[in-house]
Amino acid sequence: MGTDRAIARPSSAAESGVTIVVATRDRRTELQRSLAHHEVPVIVVDNGSTDGSVDAVRCGFPAVEVIALGHNRGAPARNLGVERARTPYVAFADDDSWWAPGALSTAARHLDAHPRLALAAARILVGESEATDPVCELMRTAPLGVDPDMPGPSVLGFLACGAVVRRRAFLAVGGFDDLVFFCGEEERVALDLAAGGWGLAYVDDVVAHHRPSALRRPEARQALAARNGVLTACLRRSWAIVGRRALSAALGGPSSRAGLWAAVPLVPRALARRRRVPTQVEAAARRLGW
Repeated sequence: MGTDRAIARPSSAAESGVTIVVATRDRRTELQRSLAHHEVPVIVVDNGSTDGSVDAVRCGFPAVEVIALGHNRGAPARNLGVERARTPYVAFADDDSWWAPGALSTAARHLDAHPRLALAAARILVGESEATDPVCELMRTAPLGVDPDMPGPSVLGFLACGAVVRRRAFLAVGGFDDLVFFCGEEERVALDLAAGGWGLAYVDDVVAHHRPSALRRPEARQALAARNGVLTACLRRSWAIVGRRALSAALGGPSSRAGLWAAVPLVPRALARRRRVPTQVEAAARRLGW
């Protein structure tokens, strides 16, 4: 797999070898608050904000590189930041999240020491109470076991606001998917990394903070989750899982059914890109109940 440290990087990133990539849209206040916490080189990819976010970052954080897209590309906007980065590792952050002091140096040490590790999933502390995210609590229990060449429990999913990736591995699987667009975009990336023989692990000593934005719309996110769950299954999973997810959405509430209907016209595009994951990856996903 070679050595990632051969990638040239700005001298300011020499110690950690990590660049933070932040995707944002119309959350200027949250973005300004979170950027103040970041320690290493940062690339902000703006998804067509109309609230002055781009100017606010350029004026208030001149060391931050800004990619202003002018339109909303969803989660795949992060791919542009990863492509622009010149460090071997990239840490994702949302506009309402940031990394704890020293977290990224620790993540880089794990990635240096474990050459098969493509993604380190961090412990995420949520809200003012800083309770550990339930997803992290689940990953910590190691339902997939601990591979001997990994720094922590093996995982098959992650939360984007708490993940550090090996840049070349992430780009090799195509990054986040424009068909999925946003919400649940992590699943296909995780499946493809695992299918490619890469390792994904939960690392409890790498910590991120998340202050969920008040601007979130739960019903819209539920519809997107249902839509994208079906589409991701069409892209990579068995037909049994496709059917199970479609049925679950149909039997869910109005938002889930709306998501299912939204998925229908996109299914032909998903099937055109369909590539079943290997048997062992499918088995691991089923062991997790999804």
